[in-house]
Amino acid sequence: MQVQLKVNGRAVTVDAAPHTLLVQTLREHLKLTGTHVGCDTAQCGACTVLLDGRAVKSCNMLLAQAAGSEVTTIEGLAAADGTMHPMQAAFKDCHGLQCGFCTPGMVMSSISLCKSHPDASARDIREGLEGNLCRCTGYQNIVKAVQQGAAALKA
Repeated sequence: MQVQLKVNGRAVTVDAAPHTLLVQTLREHLKLTGTHVGCDTAQCGACTVLLDGRAVKSCNMLLAQAAGSEVTTIEGLAAADGTMHPMQAAFKDCHGLQCGFCTPGMVMSSISLCKSHPDASARDIREGLEGNLCRCTGYQNIVKAVQQGAAALKA
């Protein structure tokens, strides 16, 4: 089947089997490997992307479900000149990452969270990111990063 969608601002047509997952399309067909596959069960959040501006777990979504939508991956956040998105910069500045495996999903979920809750408290952020697991950081610096990124997005 052929599916048309917009990925990182670019119109694409993907020819794939009906059972193809969105994460497979991004990684294997479009070579956007920043979206990670961690658990394949939508538990860890490493595969999180923005679908029409809302965070979704791409390992739990068929490509066909994204037809006609706009998908943004971690690769699509930086400006054309390479300037990081404010949330990416905040994760770097606040050391909200260690091994980096969960980071793309955390950043994408954080952007979505900040759109719906621009003044989220630390508790709100922890609750909002419950679907994203990190085995390295202990989350304290992630919370700081989200707060800094939220402030930058509001400015």
